[in-house]
Amino acid sequence: MSFIKLSGLLLLVTGLYAFSNHRNLQKKVNGINVEFVGEQNLYITQGTVNKLLIQNYGPLTNVTKEKLVLNTIEEVIEANEMVKNAEVFLSVDGKLTSKITQRRPIGRVEGDSKFYLDDDGKKMPFSNSHSARVPIITGDITGKGLEDAYEILKFINQDDFLRKNVIGIHIESLENYQLKFRMEQFVVNLGNIENLAVKFKKFKAFYSKADKDESLNEYAMVNLEFNNQVVCTKI
Repeated sequence: MSFIKLSGLLLLVTGLYAFSNHRNLQKKVNGINVEFVGEQNLYITQGTVNKLLIQNYGPLTNVTKEKLVLNTIEEVIEANEMVKNAEVFLSVDGKLTSKITQRRPIGRVEGDSKFYLDDDGKKMPFSNSHSARVPIITGDITGKGLEDAYEILKFINQDDFLRKNVIGIHIESLENYQLKFRMEQFVVNLGNIENLAVKFKKFKAFYSKADKDESLNEYAMVNLEFNNQVVCTKI
C-alpha cells in the first residue's frame, strides 16, 4: 500500500513538474530590457543593442521562451567591439534582459592608427557615443611599446594621485617612456618600466616637497631612470 502511495505521489510530482516546465517554455517575451553593469559611460547604447537584436532575430516580442537560444544571443551581443561580456535571460515578468559589461578604455593611442587601449591591453575602437578622458599615448608606437605603455597605465590606475594627474605617455623609444602631467609643464622621464613602484615613490616625494616649496614651475624635466635619485633639469 505504501509503495502504491509513493508511486502515485511520484507520478503526481513528475506531472506537475512537466506541466510547470511546459508553461515556462511557453512564456512569451513582452519587452526588451538592457542593463549596463559598472561604468555608466556608454560606449554602446541601449538603442544599438536593440538594433543589433532586431537585425539578427527580428522583433522578439511574443516569441516563446522555447524558441530563444540565449547563449547565441549573448554571442551576438559580445561580438560588438564595445562589449566585454553579456548575460541574457528572460525575467519573471517576461522581459528579455541583457546585462552588459562594456570594455573599459585606459589609454588613447594617437599614431598612424588611432584607437583605445582597454584594461586588458587590447585594441578598442573609438565610440560614436562617448569619448573617454584617458591618457594619450604618442611617439614610437610599436607592439612592444604598447605592451610597456599598458603596464604603466595599469600602475597609474591603481594610484589615485597618478590617475588624476597623468594625461599622457610619450614613447620616446623602446625602454624610454615619458609622462605628461595635467597641471605641470615639466616632463617626467621614466626610462624603462622596471621598478615602477620605486620610481613613482621617488617622484611623489619630490613632488610633495617641490609643491610645498612652490618650485614646481621651475623644472623642465624630472628624470627617474637613475637608481635612488631624482635628477631634475630647470627651465
